[in-house]
Amino acid sequence: MANNNQTYHTLADIQARKGELRNAIDKKGEQIGTLWNGLFTPSKANTRGELVANLISNGITAFDTFMLVRKLMGKYGGLFKGRKKR
Repeated sequence: MANNNQTYHTLADIQARKGELRNAIDKKGEQIGTLWNGLFTPSKANTRGELVANLISNGITAFDTFMLVRKLMGKYGGLFKGRKKR
């Protein structure tokens, strides 16, 4: 980050700086949105081999997620169960 040691003498100076900062924040937000969409948008398979590799990868990820949830529920499942009423 740049060290900004400017002094502001009028309200117009502050408003101008606020506008500059707002534009910079908006630009960074657009960049983050583009990167986020690129990260979670699945890529198209160009060949049959890539399609099979993607299917296997997605299957392994789903299985791994299932096993993780199963393990966590076995270990911490008591936290999610309601207490028995008498």
